[in-house]
Amino acid sequence: MTKRIERQFAGRTLSLEIDHMAKLAAGSCLVQYGDTVVLCAVTVQDNPTHLPFFPLTIEYREKTYAAGKIPGGFFKREGQPGEKEVLAARGIDRPLRPLFPDGFQHETQVACLILSADQENDADVLALLGASVALKMSKIPFDHLVASVRVGRIRGTWILNPTFQQLEYSDLDIVVAGTEDALLMVEGGAVEVPEADILEALKFAQAGIRELIGLQRELLDGLSVPDMPWTSIRAAEDLKNRVEALAEQRVAEALALPDKTERLQAMASIQEDVLASLLEEDEDWGECRGEVRDVLRSIEKRTMRRTILDKGERSDGRGLDQIRPITCEVGLLPRTHGSALFTRGQTQALVVTTLGTSRDEQRIDSIDSAEAVTKSFMMHYNFPPFCTGEAKPFRGASRREKGHGALAERAIQPLLPSYDEFPYTLRVVSDIMESNGSSSMASVCGASMALMDAGVPVKSACAGVAMGLIKEGDEVAVLTDILGLEDALGDMDFKVAGTRQGITSIQMDIKCDGLTFEIMEEALGRANKGRMHILDIMDKTLAGPRTDLSQWAPRITTVQINPEKIGEIIGPKGKTIRAIQDESGAKIEIDDSGLVKIAAVSMEASNRAREMVEAIVKEPEVGRIYEGPVKNTTTFGAFIEILPGTEGLCHISELADDRVEKTEDVLNKGDVTKVKLLSIDEKGRLRLSRKAALAELAQAANTDAAEPAEVGNS
Repeated sequence: MTKRIERQFAGRTLSLEIDHMAKLAAGSCLVQYGDTVVLCAVTVQDNPTHLPFFPLTIEYREKTYAAGKIPGGFFKREGQPGEKEVLAARGIDRPLRPLFPDGFQHETQVACLILSADQENDADVLALLGASVALKMSKIPFDHLVASVRVGRIRGTWILNPTFQQLEYSDLDIVVAGTEDALLMVEGGAVEVPEADILEALKFAQAGIRELIGLQRELLDGLSVPDMPWTSIRAAEDLKNRVEALAEQRVAEALALPDKTERLQAMASIQEDVLASLLEEDEDWGECRGEVRDVLRSIEKRTMRRTILDKGERSDGRGLDQIRPITCEVGLLPRTHGSALFTRGQTQALVVTTLGTSRDEQRIDSIDSAEAVTKSFMMHYNFPPFCTGEAKPFRGASRREKGHGALAERAIQPLLPSYDEFPYTLRVVSDIMESNGSSSMASVCGASMALMDAGVPVKSACAGVAMGLIKEGDEVAVLTDILGLEDALGDMDFKVAGTRQGITSIQMDIKCDGLTFEIMEEALGRANKGRMHILDIMDKTLAGPRTDLSQWAPRITTVQINPEKIGEIIGPKGKTIRAIQDESGAKIEIDDSGLVKIAAVSMEASNRAREMVEAIVKEPEVGRIYEGPVKNTTTFGAFIEILPGTEGLCHISELADDRVEKTEDVLNKGDVTKVKLLSIDEKGRLRLSRKAALAELAQAANTDAAEPAEVGNS
């Protein structure tokens, strides 16, 4: 039976409706905020899978009809999800996944379709709200209510769920997800905002989340659906006890190995030895390889956590707030525009910057804007299999790679010069060479140095560090610069990137309940200390942007012309502009405002193209001497081109001091001569004088004190 609830939230109407669409799904919810509408539907398989992980998939898909648009390209239909859709799906997955019960292995799917987009309200925070309702009203064993909000700040005033227009004036854009009592996820960027302000933003968001969860409770009141029958996929108790007896001590010894490769090899050896011992006891144990692996993983998790909480010792021997050794290198690759190699422990990122022109901007199909969307800064992150010592197929960019790239991009974006100041398209690529935790933050550090190595005038250097948490009851340990092991088996992955002035990017995932703001404040404080330490090391290698661009990078110069002259530069069917490009070797772009951009690898080519453009658009100046060819002769004088496409008449009386009987006695067609522009009449006709030009030049040559006459070339 359809049920609908409508309330005011953050100054706009929010409605939730169930059982209106997608009624064959296990649960569905239609969310409307303003004129933005999202349908969320969840489904689940009745039988469990035997995969070694919980098979949850989140699909967030934008329909271009939602904004009254038709997709671009030849196929004219929605294809694979774009970056915005991938990031939104990750933003739903990360808070939901930890809330499913342990051992639940039934394949579950959450589909979020954007059906209407008002180009004011972002649908990503609405999708998690609808997914929470759909899961809770279904037979899926999901016992929580979740919501997310976006937080902005304009002139010191906090704003809940700001519109796209308001975000343009906000110094902060953070999405926060959580339950009624705990935060689960934080994702967003800022313009060098202090840690205390970030904490205040999170508290402001928590109040909004509680309000949305209260709305869900009201909607679902009286609706009770029994959970589907399911059995936790766990190892039998006797197998668990036997594996623990065989492996517990050896796992503790393996975890004490500081090198990741040695530790993984030791754990693999333990697994094979345990299986061999079990097979000697009973051949039936041979079918329990997966269960053995799970038990070993639980032993590893318990041992690692207790070692940190009881002894304050980490797997690689560091203290809780100690950062791994760091080395930085720049200018490694001779033909790239800028490069850096950032190494922190066993995590290493090779980051390269490439400078391009406006033709290299990325064009994006977007339902969030009425106008075409372009990007002049792109940060891409690649995670090849060899960085973890594995042999896997090379595929397209994964959702994780796109997410990490977006995180690093947000960190760097506020520090870039304005496009008017530095009219380049920038692409930064981070290829992970080694990975043992926090490769996204290594990418931020490497990107900052690669940009400076390329000569990009960034405002300041940027660094990032990942914080972790081990929490059991009242026992808490905050970890600085976490390893991959501490990320996988810990309770928090809290990435913070920024400058010496403040935070520019933040991402937090929580796997435990009851994370207090006191713990978050401690984590932010330690992250600040770690960031300053990393920036100090980076400064020793490269303290600021190089003063010049790479010799291989394009030089972009700009010339502002009268928009009415654009046609003259382009010429009939583009003939003139092609001739300039062919002769100079530069690339030329002109926008409707009359801004001409000249891109060339060499300054010589750039200067030559600029001279040719300026010559075309130059206005004749009365009193100036020009040099140009004779285009035609008549009985009353000669027509001379003083600027491209600009001719004037030099009357026969102005050809020479003496009387001239015939024009051809002095000038013939094709001759090049100097003339002085005497006047321009009301109709735009130019009156030239050869004899005045020659007299002035002669006087200048004979008078040492005189300034040389300015000569214009056609």
